[in-house]
Amino acid sequence: MQTRIEVGILGATGMVGQHFIKFLQGHPWFELKWLGASDRSAGKKYKDAMTWHLPGGVPTTVADLIVEECQPGNAPRLLFSAMDASVATEIERAFAQAGHVVVSNSKNHRMERDVPLLVPEINPDHLKLVPEQQRARGWKGQIVTNPNCSTIGLTMGLGPLKPFGITKVIVTTMQAISGAGYPGVASMDIMGNVIPFIGGEEEKMQVETQKILGAFRGDHIEPLAAKVSAQCNRVAVVDGHTEAVSVEFSTKPSEQDLRRAFAEFSGVPQERKLPSAPASPVIYLEENNRPQPRKDADRGRGMTASVGRLRPCPVLDWKFVVLSHNTIRGAAGAAVLNAELMHSEGMLD
Repeated sequence: MQTRIEVGILGATGMVGQHFIKFLQGHPWFELKWLGASDRSAGKKYKDAMTWHLPGGVPTTVADLIVEECQPGNAPRLLFSAMDASVATEIERAFAQAGHVVVSNSKNHRMERDVPLLVPEINPDHLKLVPEQQRARGWKGQIVTNPNCSTIGLTMGLGPLKPFGITKVIVTTMQAISGAGYPGVASMDIMGNVIPFIGGEEEKMQVETQKILGAFRGDHIEPLAAKVSAQCNRVAVVDGHTEAVSVEFSTKPSEQDLRRAFAEFSGVPQERKLPSAPASPVIYLEENNRPQPRKDADRGRGMTASVGRLRPCPVLDWKFVVLSHNTIRGAAGAAVLNAELMHSEGMLD
């Protein structure tokens, strides 16, 4: 692109906001020009308004940007939202009403009837909800969301297998501490321990998976008619959510069928060579002890999901392990890829 698109971040001082800043560095299409945060941070230079928690220092491209309040006015048309759920609803809606394109990582609008919950390799056609959203709400702008950080791994693992007729899914997660933000889980709670509860996580995984794998029906998404049961655990891993998945199918695919589906899986982002799209959105690892967060979470700049240990399941049909990077593919990278898809569809013109 000869001229990059100016973008901003809502909630720029938090952990997810920092991941957005890091992921957008050097982006060939998007140029980060605006940062929004709470009134406590507004008016300060970014480097003075927050504590940087990611590797390396605050990028020089944003260090001296003046943080503004999260109110429509001076912000670019395209905004990535890293807002906390406690405030995201009204702020995101205000920007959409004012004509902004809000690509949100927040949970608040994901399950609303007219809001796309997008994984570009799996359900790009769900963007067709946007005209109905604008018509029904009287918005000049729009809101598009990406899934919960644990849902993204599950749907990346299930997406290649959807043609076989998914009827039941059981998933048990082992989720990294970075998914809890900063300061996150107390060290005395997580070190040498497993915490078998993450508030609201299981419910989000269940309903979000059904919506993402569902079918576009003109003005709504018909959820996938499959039962999904999730159990979520926090473990002492820094980055990378590991998920043990069992699946039942309406057809009876062979191991060769499933392996071929994983190997051949691709989508619109790969066809259009979108900047953040990994060459292979899903890879299958042959080793018996893979995938592992430390060795595999960063594949494809953190945008590739790694699958392994495919084997028969004596309760359902087949079971496997899937790993995805929770703060990249499960947060900032997912939203940026969504915006790239939208631009390729002419939605940012």
